[in-house]
Amino acid sequence: MDSQANQTSEELEVFSSRNRNTIITCSLVLSAKSINHRIQQHDDGSASIYVAAAERERAMYQLHCYFAENSNWPPIIEETEQTAHSAVGATIMLVGALALFFLTQTGPWRQHSFWFQAGAGNAEAILKHGEWYRLVTALTLHADLSHLAGNCLIGGFLVYFFFQIHGAGLGLLALLLSAAAGNYINVLAHGSDHIFVGFSTAVFSTIGMLSMHQVIKRRQFFGIRVLVPFMAGAALLAMLGSSGERTDLGSHLFGLISGLIFGLLLETNLFSTIRTSPFLQVCCLIGGICLVLFSWSTPFSTTF
Repeated sequence: MDSQANQTSEELEVFSSRNRNTIITCSLVLSAKSINHRIQQHDDGSASIYVAAAERERAMYQLHCYFAENSNWPPIIEETEQTAHSAVGATIMLVGALALFFLTQTGPWRQHSFWFQAGAGNAEAILKHGEWYRLVTALTLHADLSHLAGNCLIGGFLVYFFFQIHGAGLGLLALLLSAAAGNYINVLAHGSDHIFVGFSTAVFSTIGMLSMHQVIKRRQFFGIRVLVPFMAGAALLAMLGSSGERTDLGSHLFGLISGLIFGLLLETNLFSTIRTSPFLQVCCLIGGICLVLFSWSTPFSTTF
């Protein structure tokens, strides 16, 4: 009888930690399951939770279940979601560069302007003469001030959120490559008799990449987060009109399709590594800037 009474009153340790909050949380878990327990502080700063021997297995099971259910809580905040300041700076620089280039160099569309003759998207020059650089240089040219304003205002709004997610370096390079791919598909669709300019292909590529991010990362196929990029695109179409010289619906459509494909690629593990690496972000940023400079240097080198 005495040995049975001692076994019943014996206490066994079920958990130990130096973290006071964790000890309190475990105590709450056991209290919620009506398991009597005792917390004992140790000289080294740690604390242990003791329960009656008869309750040990049940207590261990409840604590195991709690930690298993909360293993990924609180969720880890991605570093890319904490880059608001760098995204603002990069967006201002991009929009500012487009505006400055228009106001100080190119001006509105003029048939005999060197800038438009050398850099406008010309399907015949691209397909027959291999002037692939036009797929990029065309993004930096605009037909008039309203064309520029629409792309800068709506595009800047979308690019800011895109840079927040993927970083300024990877974001800029992905934006340029996706837009160039959209322009190329547009050229193939229209044939050799087609001329185009404007950043709107990049804007619609951004819409595609943002939407794909919401679908894959947020698991949202419908909802305001998915619809916002498309509503911004509709606003851009409203500003530019759905027809006329300034509007190339093909570039919008193929820019969107290209953006969806690139958006799918950006969610792979490879680009996740690039997003979280400051060094690789800088490399991508330099690569994006060099892509634009190299594209414009090509017609200069052949002209002069």
